[in-house]
Amino acid sequence: MHSTPLLVLVATTAAFISSLVHAQNHPCHGPSIPHPQIFGLRVLSITATEHHNYTWSPFPPDLSNPDSTTDSHAPLAFCNITVTYTHPNLNDTIHTYIWLPVPHNWNGRFLGVGGGGYAAGTEAALPPALSRGYAVANTDAGHSIYLSMPGVAVDSSWWSLASPGNTDWIRLQNFGARALGDLPRIAKQVITAYYGRAPKYSYWTGCSTGGRQGLMSAQRYPGDYDGILAAAPAINFETFVAASMWPQVAMRTQGYAPPRCEMDAIRAAAILACDGLDGVEDGVVSAPGLCTFDARKVVGMDFECEGAKRKISAAAAEVVNQMWAGPKREGREGWFGITHETAASIAELGAFGGLGNTECDSKNERCKGVPFPLCADWVKNLVMKGDPEFDIETMDEEQFWTVLHRSRNEFKSIIGTSDADLLDFKTTGAKIVMWHGLADQLIFPNGSVDYYERVEAADPTVRDYFRLFLAPGVEHCVGGDGPMPIDAFEAVVKWVEDGIPPDSLSGANVQKGMRRPLCPYPLVAAYKGGDVKEAASYECAESFEKFADRWEAHMEL
Repeated sequence: MHSTPLLVLVATTAAFISSLVHAQNHPCHGPSIPHPQIFGLRVLSITATEHHNYTWSPFPPDLSNPDSTTDSHAPLAFCNITVTYTHPNLNDTIHTYIWLPVPHNWNGRFLGVGGGGYAAGTEAALPPALSRGYAVANTDAGHSIYLSMPGVAVDSSWWSLASPGNTDWIRLQNFGARALGDLPRIAKQVITAYYGRAPKYSYWTGCSTGGRQGLMSAQRYPGDYDGILAAAPAINFETFVAASMWPQVAMRTQGYAPPRCEMDAIRAAAILACDGLDGVEDGVVSAPGLCTFDARKVVGMDFECEGAKRKISAAAAEVVNQMWAGPKREGREGWFGITHETAASIAELGAFGGLGNTECDSKNERCKGVPFPLCADWVKNLVMKGDPEFDIETMDEEQFWTVLHRSRNEFKSIIGTSDADLLDFKTTGAKIVMWHGLADQLIFPNGSVDYYERVEAADPTVRDYFRLFLAPGVEHCVGGDGPMPIDAFEAVVKWVEDGIPPDSLSGANVQKGMRRPLCPYPLVAAYKGGDVKEAASYECAESFEKFADRWEAHMEL
């Protein structure tokens, strides 16, 4: 009469022993790994290589690490698996890269990791999470992950056109979304086969393109991930990339390209004027919505340019005002501009330093505009299809509006990643944390705000599963004068696994000794008294206004 419980016990024990044996064998051997069976794709090959002493360097920003300064960067031991596959009759070849820690180091979680620019993923982004026990994976979406990073990130000429004048829609769709849907399905099957059990939780992390990829997964493939961290997401891709040419067009319209030093002087004046609008003067504009500074106010002001004394010109002021305003024209759908605290050009970052880059002669007297390479490439190769008669260096305002309109019409549905209907994602119980630096020099932070507000308009309960955090003074993904989120990914994990929603993120700027909470939009971190560099001196509030008097009282002490 006890046969049924006995059979259950025997079956359970057998299953346990089988899984234990499987886990102990865990062959890192391509032929031993079953080919994933996924509708709509065919696996061509699987290769696997054991690594026992893999050395690596930190890859900024490591957004999956709540405290990247404590990483030991010790050599790693793992199984490096590459799944090569195709979508039948689409004539494509895509690689999914899966790095699996040795079984006793696996934390039971899977993490998809995003890319940057046109690069759907990079090898350097995998080790940080692997070192903390995650099974990690990314995709090349059909672009080789091991090519030179700058070339992959900003140059589409070798893959975006099927022939001169004709977009390669298959490859573009793979990059925009399709490969993102394939990635977790392939990775989870491989992980399950290797460890003998499926991951308990699945996460995504990424910045820029990686942030866009995370939100594309939420919009188009709900259920793939339990939690998503999307930083400085390149959403509204077809719009913001084309609109990023606006600073260069503004220079041509004015007939003047300011040297970096002149734009820096105007920016410094704007920060000085708007810094205290949040009630604290700390070199960071925390209330950009209240900043109405007009660059024309400093025309004629003295500034230095590599030791030479000069005066801010009216033409430079107009160019910078146009950068702040963004493209606007009656009857046309425009876009946002950069914030007042955003650098038009950051010297240390070269071509990646901003949308208002210029190159000048040795005396900084004769300058020309230099567009951000990815934006120029998008316009030349995607929008204009490589037309040899189109010269991006002479693109005027009329051509700009044509390009922006054409980009939206042709590419929004493929790569826009701006669908505000997240109800299917909501029903899965998954969570999203999105953050954006307010001094982002490459992607307009107001695009993220606009997207979040549209999601909220469609679903007023959005905060139950999706929260946006704005980081004053933080540049694209990392860097800047403000406090960067240091626990964003940990906040996602706690929300998913412990049911604790993030009422704030911890922000820090080590160089400036600054710590501050970052509040869920639309709340702001308002000063309530005490040391202005300490997080405990701030609280999340609906506005800065009622706390401004506390700052004034503090200054009188």
